[in-house]
Amino acid sequence: MLSRDIGIDLGTANVLIHVKGKGIVLDEPSVVAMDRTTGKVLEVGEEARRMVGRTPGNIEAIRPLKDGVIADFDVTEAMLRHFIDKINVRGFLSKPRMLICCPTNITKVEQKAIKEAAEKSGGKRVYLEEEPKVAAIGAGMEIFQPSGNMVVDIGGGTTDVAVLSMGDIVTSESIRLAGDKFDVEILQYIKKKYKLLIGERTSEDIKINIATVFKGSRNEEMEIRGRDMVSGLPRTITVYSEEIEEALRESASLIVQAARSVLENTPPELSADIIDRGVMLTGGGALIHGIDLLLQEELKVPVFLAEEPMHCVARGTGMMLENIDKIERRKIG
Repeated sequence: MLSRDIGIDLGTANVLIHVKGKGIVLDEPSVVAMDRTTGKVLEVGEEARRMVGRTPGNIEAIRPLKDGVIADFDVTEAMLRHFIDKINVRGFLSKPRMLICCPTNITKVEQKAIKEAAEKSGGKRVYLEEEPKVAAIGAGMEIFQPSGNMVVDIGGGTTDVAVLSMGDIVTSESIRLAGDKFDVEILQYIKKKYKLLIGERTSEDIKINIATVFKGSRNEEMEIRGRDMVSGLPRTITVYSEEIEEALRESASLIVQAARSVLENTPPELSADIIDRGVMLTGGGALIHGIDLLLQEELKVPVFLAEEPMHCVARGTGMMLENIDKIERRKIG
């Protein structure tokens, strides 16, 4: 059996794997549960995520990627190996070629770490591609034409903003703030305002169900439970969309700022294209309610949410795998 080429969206929050000819075969949280005392990996992915905040002292749920880069090398390697074994793409004697996405502003050292982890987990040759470029391809943008395309890719750990033309990035900016930061902001807001401690899972539920980043665009409420910081006992409160908008305002404005600065540094010809074509939003963080409205109002250009924004990068790796031989020749040639 020959091994298949695979594309990996190695995200801070989720790992998605695309197998050439099969499509997206894996979409799991980037979480590893380990036994602290023995250092043994117990669970990876969805099973490990269920353990977050609910484990006995000796079991720790680790997220090995932080802000789009590897925070714990060995755990990342173990996680990748587990996922690659799970999808069973290794040939009897051959290893798959891998295409992995990374944020635009990571250092050479960080790139090397991603490459090494992938090689150790069973990749024959590993190629790195810049995330916004792959996301734009996955969202169906015509980036190989001589015209301007703008993409805002909001992931778990990083937001990548880029203007692309002729298949390459013209201007870009990457900030280490995205979906996960929204969770943290909600958690801290509840703690400060209500003196109530809630877990990561609860703050993510609030983000999905009632949060918005555009004032007045959502009016919902939700009952949440947590631990009272004064009495130490469980307590239930009701939170509302408008206060969550307030909690997320600062973070959302930093994403707007990054997008604005990319637009300001874009050659005028390409800016004109973007006014016509608009901006494409990709990544799981783009699902936060109101982000399209906020960007549209602040940038004065049309903003569209990609179809299945969470799958854009993985889908883009799949499209690039179709041309992996060209990439290979280019790297060698």
